[in-house]
Amino acid sequence: MEGIRKNKFHESQTFRRRFMKTIIMLILLVGSVVILSPVWWLVSTSLKSMQEIMQFPPSFMPESFRWQNYVEAWNTAPFTRWTLNTLFVTTCVVIGNVLVNSFVAYGFAKVKFPYRNLLFTIVLSTMLIPGFVVMIPQYMLFAELGWVNTYLPLIVPAFFGSAFFIFLLRQFFMTIPNELIDAAKIDGANHFVIWWKIVLPLTKPAIATVAIFSFNGAWNDFLGPLLYLNDESLYTLQIGLQTFKGTVSTQWHYLMAASVMVLLPVILLFFIFQRYFIEGANITGGGTKG
Repeated sequence: MEGIRKNKFHESQTFRRRFMKTIIMLILLVGSVVILSPVWWLVSTSLKSMQEIMQFPPSFMPESFRWQNYVEAWNTAPFTRWTLNTLFVTTCVVIGNVLVNSFVAYGFAKVKFPYRNLLFTIVLSTMLIPGFVVMIPQYMLFAELGWVNTYLPLIVPAFFGSAFFIFLLRQFFMTIPNELIDAAKIDGANHFVIWWKIVLPLTKPAIATVAIFSFNGAWNDFLGPLLYLNDESLYTLQIGLQTFKGTVSTQWHYLMAASVMVLLPVILLFFIFQRYFIEGANITGGGTKG
């Protein structure tokens, strides 16, 4: 009898686990459908004609796939030039964010100096300042420097550090044993050599996370180029997308097709480096000490 009761108990536990897994999978499935619906609508609209887009009720699947929308949208405006502009700005921003923020974070994590914790608290407190508060003073500063209608206002701030990236990297750097740093000092290495040859190679996931965030932010930046760029030859892709929106009508099929092409690099970047991104974003456990 005791054996029968145990078997029934185990069967009941197994049924409960399977039932809960099924419920969780259904919830995740429904959530995925809800989240991916706008993406599907974007892709579907990019393959329709204007007549089909305007019809009511709307269709979720194109009646005929108009792949030529992508070619026509690309040729309607100088998107090749704007893509190169965006790549240039994005590359500079990524380099600046990775190098500067990692070096500052190394100082807060591994270098002992007076008022270190106070200074780190002040750096973190800058995250509480809304970006719109400094927008006008920042524009006035760049205008006085003669940087308006150049890429400098979009690139230079990346070389002055970001509180969020500094915090993220510092928490990751705290997991590196101090014995490695001390051993390198005994061998005669200075802090710059330790940061470059020891710390950075050991923290690739965190560096990849900062690079992905920086790439995504610079690639999708609309407000910065809108404020500082006046010459059409200097436009980035996000500003270029506005060419399909007129005062009377909007070329929705071209706008959606161009938006898909602009979105693809971000999606591909995430899927290629998603393992590093997930590892770097995990700053719990030993990474939060200190």
